[in-house]
Amino acid sequence: MASATIKEIRNRIRSIDSTRQITRAMELVASSKLKKAQMRIEASRPYFRIIYGTLQDIMRKNSDGSLPYLAPVNPDGKAAYIVIAGDRGLAGGYNSNILRSAQSHIEGKNACVLPIGKRAKEFFENRKADIMSLGCQEAERVSVGDCFTVANQLCADFRNGAISSLSLMYTEFVSVLSQKCSEICLLPLKREEGISDKLDILYEPSPEETFEAMIPEYVGGVLYGALCESRASEHAARRSAMDTATQNAEEMIDSLSLKYNQARQAAITQEITEIVAGSRQ
Repeated sequence: MASATIKEIRNRIRSIDSTRQITRAMELVASSKLKKAQMRIEASRPYFRIIYGTLQDIMRKNSDGSLPYLAPVNPDGKAAYIVIAGDRGLAGGYNSNILRSAQSHIEGKNACVLPIGKRAKEFFENRKADIMSLGCQEAERVSVGDCFTVANQLCADFRNGAISSLSLMYTEFVSVLSQKCSEICLLPLKREEGISDKLDILYEPSPEETFEAMIPEYVGGVLYGALCESRASEHAARRSAMDTATQNAEEMIDSLSLKYNQARQAAITQEITEIVAGSRQ
């Protein structure tokens, strides 16, 4: 009986140790990908700041309300949501947090969804949501060109009244240990109050045409930036989850090792007792 217990504990230690090696490897992979994702975030932010600042400059200088994209063509149209999640699990609450947040925003509204990422696609398909037919790709495979293709189509849908608004829901990367669900209203574009700090810029062929041409670039740039933020958040969440799993495995191995040694000691003591008892007979 004691030998059977010792064997079971030994097998369990080996099994947990194998799992620990896997989680440790996944943690190292996530750490490597996280560094690259953080570099992409830093590289994408200047583009957004410049194009957004230019749009706000044109809006502040426009007083006749002739700019497009500032109000919906069809107020009764559907509200469109782009929701970015991951392609795989084992990332703590990364997927569940953003998907629950998106569901709470969309529920009860006349809305359609453009999910990016396998988990987002599966989530909204299971709930019979109105999914836009722009193609649901894996988040890891969405390129800069894909972002601008999607942006052009969504801007066209806004201009022809198919959608009344466009919002983006993603996970913002705050730090390695902190990520938060965020929402950006992309369309209609909102004018920020304030005085333009830019010089008097001459836009050709006109501010209105420049503004209209820049909006799809703006939407595509924000979408790509959100993808970079989401990828970094996913890698950070997976790194933390795998680090926790590795620590838990090590604690279980330590606990089982103690039980193994106690069982082995008890078996040895029993054998000595039996030998001594047999020698006295």
